[in-house]
Amino acid sequence: MKNILLLFSVLLVFSQCSKAPKDLAGPKASEAWRSKAPAPSTPRSIKIGDYQTFTLDNGLRVIVVENHKLPRVSYQISLNNDPVFEGDQAGYVSFAGELLTKGTKSRSKAQFDNEVDFIGASISSSSSGIFASGLKKHSEKLLDLMTDALLNPTFPQDEFNKAKSQTKSGLASAKTDPNAISSNVASVLNFGKEHPYGTITTEQTIDAITREKCMEYYNQFFKPNNAFLVIVGDITLDEARKQANKYFASWQRGDIPTFAYPMPKEPSERKVAFAHKDGAVQSVIRVTYPIQLKPGSSDDIAARVVNDILGGGVFSGRLMQNLREKKAYTYGARSSMSSDKLVGSFSAFASVRNEVTDSSVYEFLYELDRMVKQSVTESELSLVKNSISGNFARSLESPQTIANFALNTFRYNLPKDYYNTYLERLDKLTVAEVNAAAKKFVRPENAYVLVVGDREKVAEALLKYDADGKIDYYDAFGFEKKYDEVAIPSNLTGLNVIEDYLDAIGGIENVQKIKTMKAVMGLNIMGRDAEVSQFVEVPNKFAMKMGMGGMVLQEQKVNGDKGVIAQMGQPKKMISKDDEEYKSLISEANPVKQLLYLNKDAYKLEITGVDEVEGDKCYKVSVKKGDDQTIEYYSIKSGLLLRSVSQQGEGEEAMTITTDYKEYKDVSGIQFPHNIITTGAAPFPLDMKASMISINEVLDAAIFSLE
Repeated sequence: MKNILLLFSVLLVFSQCSKAPKDLAGPKASEAWRSKAPAPSTPRSIKIGDYQTFTLDNGLRVIVVENHKLPRVSYQISLNNDPVFEGDQAGYVSFAGELLTKGTKSRSKAQFDNEVDFIGASISSSSSGIFASGLKKHSEKLLDLMTDALLNPTFPQDEFNKAKSQTKSGLASAKTDPNAISSNVASVLNFGKEHPYGTITTEQTIDAITREKCMEYYNQFFKPNNAFLVIVGDITLDEARKQANKYFASWQRGDIPTFAYPMPKEPSERKVAFAHKDGAVQSVIRVTYPIQLKPGSSDDIAARVVNDILGGGVFSGRLMQNLREKKAYTYGARSSMSSDKLVGSFSAFASVRNEVTDSSVYEFLYELDRMVKQSVTESELSLVKNSISGNFARSLESPQTIANFALNTFRYNLPKDYYNTYLERLDKLTVAEVNAAAKKFVRPENAYVLVVGDREKVAEALLKYDADGKIDYYDAFGFEKKYDEVAIPSNLTGLNVIEDYLDAIGGIENVQKIKTMKAVMGLNIMGRDAEVSQFVEVPNKFAMKMGMGGMVLQEQKVNGDKGVIAQMGQPKKMISKDDEEYKSLISEANPVKQLLYLNKDAYKLEITGVDEVEGDKCYKVSVKKGDDQTIEYYSIKSGLLLRSVSQQGEGEEAMTITTDYKEYKDVSGIQFPHNIITTGAAPFPLDMKASMISINEVLDAAIFSLE
């Protein structure tokens, strides 16, 4: 079969070649023909689908886009108010939007969700409005549900509490996610903490939010004269008018607050900012600054072209070609240039290895400088024009695009033919105009060079990029951080720190008397309660079982020089002492692993510095066993272990696993942490809380059975 397919392919290629024009016959002529790119054709005239509008007496502006290909229809309420400065209650605006669909005066959340599911529809809400979509035959029921959420929300206390809890859980992951850290710090640098775009949600601001504050936002801004109703789908203008009057005419208009904010400015000279990430083997680089670029301005198309040539939507962008293709520093280096009615921003970004962080920053600044000083070429301009044109044309296949165009036209006061003439204006754009836009919006000398990474490994090399030769440090949420130099006693060793820890939790002699341990810990996984039970019998027995709702999700055991791993839906896997899984599990076969560190032949301990864990100054101790390394943080004040950081994987696939140890409590004379939070091992933090810990209890031999 393979030979037949190969023969067919050869014959097909031969037949096509034999049809080549006579004047291109011969290898040299053929090569010349192929080396010339086809000349661009005259841009086609793009006709954008029509939309229709009308306004209700209460001020609600309605946009209707008819599309009768499918019997579906969607309704979107979109608010038009200025961004709100949330201050010390940052996060309440998003809470207000989220809670709209969590219960109404006539329906509980469960009733509301059941009725939406029954008609196969979807309804979602946010701080900027509410969206509903479903089959046309259910449109009346859909609108009844949508307007009930819009006009009669109750902001249930239990749902409010749940939103707080879920947001805090997300923040626990965000503070160890280098990309989230970079985004937070960049927002603060570019816009400042007194601007709505520079306000960062933290655990403290979440704690400060009240249900009443959420209701206040709703009462102030959810008004028809502050909103658009966008209707898209299998509906006529007459049907849309009747439905809008039936379901939205009773919505009461009101006065809408307006705000004025100071205009953020780029730094007067280049500044280096750094956010430390424990154990990072990569650095997230972001060169960024605010820009004044409003939607629909005379510069918006030229600015987009500049960005695409530099590092926007095409793979041939200069940043990608330099840092990825030529230097192999990263999988991807890109840039963005966002427009906004208040203030936009520019960012160029990539994730790179620690050892090339310095060089990568240099190349970023080199390419930005080249963008300003070296003219773009006709071929670069042509390529980007074709890419933008193609994407624009493809986007018109969706009726929602037409609706968004109409919404933007009203929201930003664009010319009515703005989108109809978009491709014509793009085609007329010249190299000179693009160069002028580059000089206006690309500012390598007035940028923040922000790096998130390992401070001890990469920060010092970045000093030369700061105009003042110093680095400003920030935490995960954009607060400035000072690294006070704490002198480490010259005679203090890593082994001393471990011995102090063992003393702090109860004394080495008492710890050595522990022969068995049992711990039961609870955690919540995506809204469902789970339980983890762990059993240890010194020196070489360990068992762990994770269950949820009566089902065993995972089980791991080692007993002597063998072990077993079992996961729900998969056959058991037997392991021996030569397997990596065994080596990992056998290390758990000790209630206090620091006892193992006392073996100087097996473990290498070194104090690498002093850092803080939630305000508590700690000695950082590097713990090495063979090729494995963990950085552990021991409180200088209490001696207790507060955090450990380890690395899994390599290169772009590397993951940093951070574990925090909290709530130490006495168990038969030994202090054990009763709250253990791990981030990086899953898309969400694993927050485990001990319901029971016991030591030296006789354990049933069946617990460690491998059968």
